[in-house]
This record gives sequence, C-alpha cells and structure tokens, in this order.
Amino acid sequence: MVIIGAEAQALAVAWQIYLITHRAIDLGYSGLALFLPGLLFMLPSGHVADRFDRRQVILVCYSLQVFCTTTLFLFAFHHIHHILPIYAVLFLVGSGRAFSGPASSALIPHLVPEEHFVNAVTWGATIFQIAIISGPALGGLLFTLPLHNSIAGAPIVYLFTLVTLAWFLVLVGSLSVRPGRMEHRQFSMNVIFAGFRYVRRTSVLFGSISLDLFAVLLGGAVALMPIFAEDILHAGARGLGLLRAAPAAGALVVSLYLAWRPIQRRAGMLMFVCVGIFGVATILFGLSRSMMWSMLALFVVGASDMVSVVIRSSILQLATPPEMRGRVSAVNSLFLGGSNELGEFESGLTAQWWGAVRAVIYGGIGSLMITGIWSALFPELRKADKLTSEALLNVEAQQAAREIRRM
Repeated sequence: MVIIGAEAQALAVAWQIYLITHRAIDLGYSGLALFLPGLLFMLPSGHVADRFDRRQVILVCYSLQVFCTTTLFLFAFHHIHHILPIYAVLFLVGSGRAFSGPASSALIPHLVPEEHFVNAVTWGATIFQIAIISGPALGGLLFTLPLHNSIAGAPIVYLFTLVTLAWFLVLVGSLSVRPGRMEHRQFSMNVIFAGFRYVRRTSVLFGSISLDLFAVLLGGAVALMPIFAEDILHAGARGLGLLRAAPAAGALVVSLYLAWRPIQRRAGMLMFVCVGIFGVATILFGLSRSMMWSMLALFVVGASDMVSVVIRSSILQLATPPEMRGRVSAVNSLFLGGSNELGEFESGLTAQWWGAVRAVIYGGIGSLMITGIWSALFPELRKADKLTSEALLNVEAQQAAREIRRM
C-alpha cells in the first residue's frame, strides 16, 4: 500500500509542478532534489543500517515521510504557487529514502532462507509492480475527481498517501524480526567506506549496478511523461496515469512469469539482452505519436527492466556478507537514485535543450551503447550463470585467480 501511495504522490507532485511552470527543466529539478540526499548520506546511511536495528531505522524514516506528505498537502490546500518549497520537501523525502532504502534491503535476507531468496525477490517485485501500476492510475483518477475546490486535485492524492503511510508504520511496527546491530565497530572512515570498496572489487556486483545506473540514467523517460501526456499525446492527467502505469504492467507480467519459471541459468547474458531491449523500446516510445503505441513501448520498457531488476537484486544480496549488507545496499541505493532521480534531472535538462522527443530518442541510443560497452568491460558479469552465493563467489574466485596469473 505504501508504494501505491508514494507513486500516486509522485504523479501529483510532477503534475502540480508542470501546471505551475510548464517547463521541462523544473520536472528535472524535482528528480535532482530527490537524488541529492542519497549522494550526501550514502555512506552514513549504510553504517546506520548495519549498526542499528534496521526495523527501527525504517520506522523513523517513514515517520519523516508522514511529515513531508502532510506539508505537501498543506501547500496544495492553500494553493501555494511556488516550486522552491516543494523542492525543499522533496529533499526531505529523499533524505528519508536514503536511510530507509539500505535498512529495508538489508532486512530482507533475515526474513527469507537463501534457497528461496531469488523466488522471494521475484514475488516481492511482483507485488511492487502491482503497486506501481495501481499508484499512478489511482493518482490520476483521484487528481481528476470532481470534488470541492479546496481538496480537488493534488490535496486528495496527498490525503490518500497519508493513509497508506500510517498503515505501513503499523505493519512494520508489528514485525517480530529484530536482527539488531550487525556491525559492532564505531563510526570511522574505514568502516564507512568498506561497502564502497567491496562493491568496487566485486566485478559482478559493480558491473550489474553500474549497468543499471547508466542505462536507466540515459534511457529513463519517466520525468518527461507529463510533457508527452499533455503536449504530444493530448491525454491529460488520466493519460499521464496510464503512461506511468504501462511500464509497471509490463514488469508485472514478467515478474509473474519469473515467479512461475525462476531464472536458472545464464543470468548475466540475460541481463545484458534485456537492457538492450530496454533501450530499443525507449527509442520507440520517443518516436510514437499514438497513445496505444506509446503504452505498448512503455510496457516493453517495464518488462525488460524487470528481468534486470530481479538479477541485480539477487546479486546484491547473495554476493554480499550479512554484516556488510547495509553499507553495500547504501552504495546500491546511490546508484539506483542516480539512475532514477538523477535520470529525471538529466531528462529534464536534455529536454530543455533538444525537446522532449529528441531527449528520449537520444537516451535510448545511449542505453544501447552502454550495454555494448559494459558487455566488454565486465565479462564476469556476462558469463554469470546461476544466482546462488556459491556460483557468484566462484565467479569472483576465478577472476582473482586470473589476476594473480597475470602478475
């Protein structure tokens, strides 16, 4: 439910900003405001997730989200037509995510046995995609409801998000799992940077998350969807909700298939193929002038991205020692934020220079180029086979042996 609320809120914020300024670059700045906290707090957030009770960290962070959503509601209710206060709230939202992301990711292996982990990731992604579909569609519907002027539009969306946040806090508070601290050492630069060093020397891990970073950074078109919905496809707020839901619909179909038929072999090669498909579908979306074809292209974008999400998430946890999962997840959160929120800023900036259509097409071409380059730079990732701790660590051991022989 909380993801549904967050997606509905994201749609309301984007639509609200675009109605105020009608500038693509301002949509990009919203992504930048969400990304900067992840950059600033990446290292301490990982240490916090490893040193303190991860469940308590999540509760504190989502309490901050309640404050932020309440503030957005008050801005919309009083018809404040200034975007700087909205950016300030988005920065706080990003700050909460910077700390809750590593704690949430590192908590999952304590809930699921390793032999069921990949399937659990797939089912979790399935539920997540259902929420991603429902959130924008519901947000667009709520935004256009014929209600009293004081709560019509963005305010009713924010009220709905507050309800989902309250329910999430109740559920997390009822969890009985309390792993406690995994890292017992005090704060130091050596401890803080341990996660980054581990990611850098683990080729399958570094290759997978950096591939996602640059492919989605260049190929992401989410930030420009209000422009496509309003100015190119002429579909309005409800059309924006459908466009935002289309990638999640594709991801949902694929995640259901993967839950039935989990990835068994050649995971690395499959990831590269799907990232390439992601780039091609992005180009087709930029070229489309039909709502139906645009939604179909976005459906393929989400479907192909879902495969790489399952593979990357599995590699992240299975190739990382339990005591470092918080710090490694923090590094991953920074990369993920770079691909999503910073990608929104990149999309807004390039759309301001070249126009929305060219920005999306050039971004898709860039994703294809990154796929080819990364395939050559990270042969260990390309050759990765089974998604198990033993298989992934064996890949790293083989790489280390080759490096020793070269010396």
